Amino acid sequence: MGVLAREMELSESGFVPDYFHRSSPEHLEMLGVDPTRLPSARDWLEGIRQGYSLPIERRPFLLVIWLADDQPIGFSSCDKIVFGQRANMHLHVVEPTRRQQGVGTVCVRQSVGIYFDRLKLKQLYCEPNAFNIGPNRTLQKAGFKYLKTHMTVPGPLNYRQPVTRWVIDRDAARA
Repeated sequence: MGVLAREMELSESGFVPDYFHRSSPEHLEMLGVDPTRLPSARDWLEGIRQGYSLPIERRPFLLVIWLADDQPIGFSSCDKIVFGQRANMHLHVVEPTRRQQGVGTVCVRQSVGIYFDRLKLKQLYCEPNAFNIGPNRTLQKAGFKYLKTHMTVPGPLNYRQPVTRWVIDRDAARA
């Protein structure tokens, strides 16, 4: 499968807010995203620019773009970073025709390697909406271990929802 995950360049970062702002209310609901909590594209990009200006040890996030034939098909982001310790990742196959084909699993594995390398992590977590089957299956196939399902507000774009918490540690990521 000819896909590549790599760290997203600042010039490519408009891909992230564009994805959310172009998504239908139904798709956002499946993701557990509250459309009223989406910042404007301009504010979002300014936040990304500010984050990119910081040294990696102090960044509040890290963005990874997923490419097929040099075209973006998805992305991953990492937040709640405690450098050298742990972080939380998010995953999105943006191109609907690429979903349910194994692309996410390949890209998640590559993204995990980037996060462990760049952020010197010991553990990486992911908490997708418990009812969103795609990312939960992807994480399992990519080597993440199930921890629990619980109710929470997973991030600033989300509403309270059931999420499934997954984890992968450095040793499992190397395997």
